[in-house]
Amino acid sequence: METEQAPAPRRVAEKTGAFLTVLTERPVSLYAAAVLRIGYGFLYLVFLLREFPHRDEIWGPGSPWTPELARQLFGQTGWLSILTLSDSRPYFETCYALAVVTSALFMLGWRTRAVSVLFAVVVASFHARAIFMTDGGDNLILLMALYLVFTACGRHWSLDARRTRLHGSTEKTARSSAGPAADGLRHQLGSSRRTLTAVLHNCGMFVIAAQVCFLYGSAGLYKVQGASWGNGTALHYVLNLDLFRPWPELSLMVDEHDVLIAVACYLTVLLQVAFPFVLFGRFKYPVLTMLFGMHLGIAVLMGLPLFSGAMIIADAVFLPDRFYRSLGRLWPRASRRPDAWKKVAPPSGEPALVPSQSAPSIH
Repeated sequence: METEQAPAPRRVAEKTGAFLTVLTERPVSLYAAAVLRIGYGFLYLVFLLREFPHRDEIWGPGSPWTPELARQLFGQTGWLSILTLSDSRPYFETCYALAVVTSALFMLGWRTRAVSVLFAVVVASFHARAIFMTDGGDNLILLMALYLVFTACGRHWSLDARRTRLHGSTEKTARSSAGPAADGLRHQLGSSRRTLTAVLHNCGMFVIAAQVCFLYGSAGLYKVQGASWGNGTALHYVLNLDLFRPWPELSLMVDEHDVLIAVACYLTVLLQVAFPFVLFGRFKYPVLTMLFGMHLGIAVLMGLPLFSGAMIIADAVFLPDRFYRSLGRLWPRASRRPDAWKKVAPPSGEPALVPSQSAPSIH
């Protein structure tokens, strides 16, 4: 028995060392971070373009919530917004155009480190300027924009990754031509930079995952306290609110199925309460699928696409990188599949037009 119990402290030390190694040397969930960057950049870009005809009433000088009222509120809450630095219309139009460009560049992953900071400033400024005039979906986008500043969300599926692949050989040639002293200093600085990047990225992804768990858990526990969720009638009342009925006929048609309404109520509470406890097992995949369907229903029936889109994108943080790598491999295969059916031999002396069947490199 003594010989079996002796290695226990050693195993604890090995696991602790492995955890610290991962924390400081290997950024995790890089593909998930890329999905978050693309998703939130695209979502906010669509949001700004969708509200372009109403931009003056929501954020501009002609808004009922005037810049002076916003500045008075900032004195109490401590918020700041670049939109309130000037009341002129040309300044506002310039800020709006820059916000659209920043969202597009963040989605594409161009100079992601700097653009992620600008994107967070844009989201925070627009959120603070009209804090009483949006639907709440931008609250989560604001949090995620701040968290993504600390992540390496431009490592994959970005213009930065493409530029790194194209200029990788040039950098290697420049390093080989440098002297040994300069090469050693560069190696030390690069090692320190990689460690700092890995720690910030891993902590940022952990905070994002914890934020989503807290949202679902608190929402489920809050629903448990309500009598309407306990007796399965909460969704009936929601479907009959004029404020959340973009298609009244569809809402009335869904409301006719009392049993399905009650089942949906109980399933919603169960999924939200159980979500933080199923993340480390196989049950998380059906739970994420059902949550995806729930958010689609909220977007269609309640007319809250911004909120639903923000939650669906946030759920992507719990999918492993191997899932996204498999998607990256399936796309080229699908695009080549029609050509594979045409088994036509190329003329003699000409190279074959069929692309190489080797697995594509994902960076």
